[in-house]
Amino acid sequence: MDHPAVAAAVVVGLLALVAGLALLRRFTRPEGAQFRDELAALDEVAVLLHPNPDPDAMATGIAVASLAEQAGADARVQYPGQIRHQENRAFQTVLELDIDRIDHVSDVAAEHVILVDHNRPRGFAGADSVLPFAVIDHHPGDGTGEAFTDVRTDYGAASSIVAEYFEDLGATPVPPAKHESEVDSTYTVPSTVATGLLYGILTDTKRLTAGCSAADFGAAGFLYPGVDEDRLDRIANPEVSTEVLDLKARAIAGRDVRGPFAVSDVGRISNADAIPQAADELVLLEGVTAVVVLGERQGTIHLSGRSRDDRVHMGRTLDEAVSAFADGSAGGHARMGGGQIGLRDGEIRTDDGETVDRDAFRERLFACLSGDT
Repeated sequence: MDHPAVAAAVVVGLLALVAGLALLRRFTRPEGAQFRDELAALDEVAVLLHPNPDPDAMATGIAVASLAEQAGADARVQYPGQIRHQENRAFQTVLELDIDRIDHVSDVAAEHVILVDHNRPRGFAGADSVLPFAVIDHHPGDGTGEAFTDVRTDYGAASSIVAEYFEDLGATPVPPAKHESEVDSTYTVPSTVATGLLYGILTDTKRLTAGCSAADFGAAGFLYPGVDEDRLDRIANPEVSTEVLDLKARAIAGRDVRGPFAVSDVGRISNADAIPQAADELVLLEGVTAVVVLGERQGTIHLSGRSRDDRVHMGRTLDEAVSAFADGSAGGHARMGGGQIGLRDGEIRTDDGETVDRDAFRERLFACLSGDT
């Protein structure tokens, strides 16, 4: 060209076009491909579950770890708290999960932390100092990852999100009778992972009957070829302890029913994980559409709620119910929620220090269920 300025402008324009196309390609690619690329740039990651993890959290954790390892990064799955619920223990035992319990931020296995099934670190000393590298969740919240954030509150389970990542990458679910090495595919979904993810979807959507989307059904269908039905049955039908059965009976016998709503205070308990199981039973009673079960363990009131009533968003209901109390926290989805209130000198106290007895708190729960607060 005879005009250097024109030539320079053409070069700059071409470079801008190339950069624009690169950005467009990056942000229009499926989330699974974007997440895989972020993982491929790392040497190791810690996949962190929420406290006292349930099957959806554990399944999502082992699935993310599997994807990380296939992308070339070492991965460890970790959790704070305990795994107490018999269904959760069966899930861990039957699938032979290699996951580690932590108590302090110094126990976190890697600098780069991926949060799954929650979007803010919690449940261990120093949790506030953790800056997540990535966040994958289906719960409401504003927690984000430095490099990658995927929060889909319209999905019934975090397991469905990660199942889609594998599908985005063209991964093949491995049948239980085969090994990954026998499958001609760059990416695979090992049978243990496929079985775990399917059960995670089933538990968080009440067997695909509540709080689910078309994506959850699609993810379940994608995973099915890799599901080990024998293991799935063993997880889904664990032995139930006498303690849990007794607490369910106490919740039903001691229920206070007012119209379509029920509240049951089961008093002192030794196993807080039995409370949501009692709520699952109570909401099935004829004429009852929304329930809250509460009990006390080691200086803390634990609450669990279930709703089949379109007028009652259980997560918001419980959040409203505990919002006036010191050391109270709660949340969840439309159909299920949970929370807790720390006692002070054995009493429920408001932020102003006023004591509220259990009868008054039960009245507040009914008011919140009715929308009268």
